[in-house]
Amino acid sequence: MNEKSIHTQRLKLIPFTHRIATNILQENYEELLDMGLTLGKGWPDEDAMETIPKIIQALERTGGPTGFESWMILTKEDMKIIGDVGFKGVPNAQGEVDIGYGIIEAERKKGYAYEAAEGLANWALLQPDVKKITAKCLLDNIDSAKLLVKMGFTEIKRDDTMIYWSRQKE
Repeated sequence: MNEKSIHTQRLKLIPFTHRIATNILQENYEELLDMGLTLGKGWPDEDAMETIPKIIQALERTGGPTGFESWMILTKEDMKIIGDVGFKGVPNAQGEVDIGYGIIEAERKKGYAYEAAEGLANWALLQPDVKKITAKCLLDNIDSAKLLVKMGFTEIKRDDTMIYWSRQKE
């Protein structure tokens, strides 16, 4: 992977490495602190800790960051980790990648999720193997649904608990 980070107006996205993810799972933040990063209030939260084993598995499959795993979301102002954004793996045979994101509670309602997800989606749509980005959110997650609409996603279907979304490459 050529990209070491993705920059947006207020954020910097840094890909998780196997070592960093493993350290986080063991609640060892020394390497992150040595990188000049700080931990946002409440990070990693329960959602992040639930995602870390999946990140590790994805990195074991690919041998290292390809860009289609998860990225830490940092505020540029103070290099504070406030969440994560990423894909659930490399593009499938149809050129689809599924995006997900999470922001710690203390930093929600500031536009960070949109900024991070849009930054990563824009990166993905520049990749030749990507034809479509998919996403899903809980039916009652109105903020996430609004974010996906703002990003140009179209609702595809619903079931008892989820709304499924898609954004085609132009």
